Amino acid sequence: MASGVEELLDMLFEMIDEAKNAPLSSDKCVIERDRALDLIDDVRSQFPIELTEARKMMARRAEMEAEAKSRAEAIIKAAEDRARQMLSEESITQQARQRANEMMQQAEERSRDLKRSANEYCEDALRRTEEAVAEAYDEIKKSRARFRAAAGVAASQTGAGGSRAMYDAAADED
Repeated sequence: MASGVEELLDMLFEMIDEAKNAPLSSDKCVIERDRALDLIDDVRSQFPIELTEARKMMARRAEMEAEAKSRAEAIIKAAEDRARQMLSEESITQQARQRANEMMQQAEERSRDLKRSANEYCEDALRRTEEAVAEAYDEIKKSRARFRAAAGVAASQTGAGGSRAMYDAAADED
């Protein structure tokens, strides 16, 4: 009996190599079926436990690869979700900044308009006041002139008759 798998495989190889060719065929041969099957059974029984362990390790490796792949996909998905969230937050922040800038520009424009309107209003009010004061000043000058004129007439009348004349504003209006 053979001691190892390699020796059993060598025996099987020699059996096939030394087998007689089948009639009318150069690539087929005749071997003893029972002897060949016995050799194969012996090979199976003598495979080391390491081969079974190697199969288990290969299966475990495949499981670990699948688990690692699953974890990697989960990490990638979480990173993509976070990136989308950050991009969304950045977009919202950018939109808020843009809106704030627009509001500041509108407020500054409104302030300039209000300042311009206030200046125009003040200029108009001062112009009207100046015109009213000028008219009042002219009226005062006219009234003073009439008063002087009336006072001169009254002085000339009091000197002659002794009685004092009164100023008649209604007469001046005519």
